[in-house]
Amino acid sequence: MTMSDDDILAPRRPRSGSGPRGPFSGSEGRGPIIDQDGREIRPETLEQGFREFRVEFGKDNPFSGSPFGNLTREQRIARLEAIAKLLDIAFILPGTNIRYGIDGLIGLIPVVGDIITTAVSLWLVREARALGAPWHVTARMLGNVALDGVVGLVPFAGDAFDVMFRANMRNMRLLRRWLDKQPRM
Repeated sequence: MTMSDDDILAPRRPRSGSGPRGPFSGSEGRGPIIDQDGREIRPETLEQGFREFRVEFGKDNPFSGSPFGNLTREQRIARLEAIAKLLDIAFILPGTNIRYGIDGLIGLIPVVGDIITTAVSLWLVREARALGAPWHVTARMLGNVALDGVVGLVPFAGDAFDVMFRANMRNMRLLRRWLDKQPRM
């Protein structure tokens, strides 16, 4: 049975007075519920499955408020260092000893690449501030990011500067020096 163009564009009205959405619009359906393997699923099983996958928000939920869960201070610092290494020194140029990262690669995309990498670098500074870094440390970190972002906008020469300057690794050294001076709790 083929459908005419009129049936596709304007669906037929139900023949009986069962309502505007047809005979299957109610909460009770006709026939069993079948899974993709052809087995029947009992309605009680569906309700149980929906309860298992429910997401609750609140203070008792360990994943509420942070997409990474509750990380310790050391885990947050390790995450920042891993991101800084990925941005600045993740790869080695074959045949040389020159290290570069995603910052140098994404920076090859004019303007947009430098905006993206600068945004990630600013996020690293924000995380350092959240860890308690004082204003003078974050000011130096922001200066490194600004210099890297502005010079990085220059085509090719800016990308070479990104590879050699490594603003994120400099920022992590600043943060690590400050953290090492703090008393252990």
